[in-house]
Amino acid sequence: MKKVPCRLHRIHCDQLSFVRRKDNFAHIFTIPLAVRFRMKKIQHYIPIYLLLVASIGFSVLFGSCYKEQFITDQDASLSFSLDTLRFDTVFTELGSATRSFKVYNPHALPIRVDRAYLQLGEQSRFRLNVDGLDGQDVGPFEIGAIDSVYVFAEVTIDPDEPLSESPFVVEEQVVFETNGNIQSVRLEAWGQNANYIPNRFFQNSIGVLSCDLEEVVWDDPRPYVIYGTLFIDSCTLVLPPGTRVYVHGGVANNDLGVYNDGLIFTLPAGRISANGTVDQPVIFQDDRLEDEFTGVWGGIRLGPLSTGHVFEHTIIRHGIVGIAIDSAATLILENCEIRECSGFGLFARHASVEAVNTLIADNAGDGLALTYGGNYRFDYCTVASFGDDAEALVLNNFYCSDPLCLEGVFTLPLNAEFRNSIFAGSSPDEITVIDATDEEGDFLYFLNNCIVKVDELTDQNNVPDFFSFCDPCQNISFQDTLFYNPDEGDFHLDTLSVAEEMAIPIPGITTDLEQNLRDPVRPDIGCYEYIY
Repeated sequence: MKKVPCRLHRIHCDQLSFVRRKDNFAHIFTIPLAVRFRMKKIQHYIPIYLLLVASIGFSVLFGSCYKEQFITDQDASLSFSLDTLRFDTVFTELGSATRSFKVYNPHALPIRVDRAYLQLGEQSRFRLNVDGLDGQDVGPFEIGAIDSVYVFAEVTIDPDEPLSESPFVVEEQVVFETNGNIQSVRLEAWGQNANYIPNRFFQNSIGVLSCDLEEVVWDDPRPYVIYGTLFIDSCTLVLPPGTRVYVHGGVANNDLGVYNDGLIFTLPAGRISANGTVDQPVIFQDDRLEDEFTGVWGGIRLGPLSTGHVFEHTIIRHGIVGIAIDSAATLILENCEIRECSGFGLFARHASVEAVNTLIADNAGDGLALTYGGNYRFDYCTVASFGDDAEALVLNNFYCSDPLCLEGVFTLPLNAEFRNSIFAGSSPDEITVIDATDEEGDFLYFLNNCIVKVDELTDQNNVPDFFSFCDPCQNISFQDTLFYNPDEGDFHLDTLSVAEEMAIPIPGITTDLEQNLRDPVRPDIGCYEYIY
């Protein structure tokens, strides 16, 4: 026991010190064991238990007078030092990177954050440290009045993983829950080694590819990732065999308004020349490569007056639209596939398109829409629309200035020819034909040696003379055997397909989509020749 002098006159204290922990802070208290008074040579002792009771009473009394208050209003939000945390390293080998941002409490009282967590949970490639708390889901934690805390985020990338496991752009959200208020900060990192066009920080932005009417050749063996919207102007973009173009889609919100990001757009002096082969096709698709992902990139838009576009052995998948071609633009498709788009496969408006051995299938919108007139020829093509109510083929010669066609209807002549092609799907009618004029020669279409699926189209109030322009044609029903396995996206001909040996030879077209030789006398209808 330690004896120390007291501050009171003629008093000495025998004291005992101990440590009390509260809120992770150590508080040292000293309690006298006995106080000895000297009055008239008489020593009076105050029993220790009375001092202990008094000490505890003072502690309770003063402790109850202080209680820390927190903001509980749901409208009281946090502030952040940024809205997107980007990891600006393109990983060339297995590695990690760590970056940070700050979370601010701008209010005059402390605030308690209930949770901070990664949206993808255990599937996330990121890890968090929030104010010293590690994990993918941490909390609660407190931020003092007019104070802040650091959030550290770490990501590990293996660029050598398969594309479906290590995508080009790795995204995540850090979600904060405070009094029922939900806020988030976006995380971005780059996985696979690629050429990022225009660069890796271009989401929601527009870039222009220009080369003074020369050519730009994308011949790097690494894939090209378009991040944002790319306008091609005064330039021919050449894509050699094996070129892979992945587009990072999403919803853009900038000075131009709200629109679908991830768009390839050609201006009048811009041109695309995709020159794939059967073994090394050119590929355009979303940069999300999971099997269940349908894609949200805007698609390829061939703008008005842009001419000379050629796509050979090219695969276009997972766009809002596969290809949209506008007024007076021209396009040649040879041995191509346009598949699994969330809208139209090929949409044309007063354009010129020639297609051979091309498959347009599994699109949520109309497979082939030829609108507002134009000039078109399709040979040995397969357009399949299964699993939805959209048509395989739409033909019309008009354009409306308003959605209900109440204010203005404009027309232009249509001239379309289809030979040895298939237009089929799961609906009773897979063809829509609308002629908005009564002028002779403004609406010409011919289908020769084609397979179609129509029912109500030929009713008296629709197109009763349809088969005068579809001759010879086979009008199939649900009972007819056509494709090998359309439910699995396999549109090769079945062994008993009604398309076998029903085409007529077309000079100059001797092979099918996969470069199999066609029968010189009795070839098959559609983009695939049946191989025995």
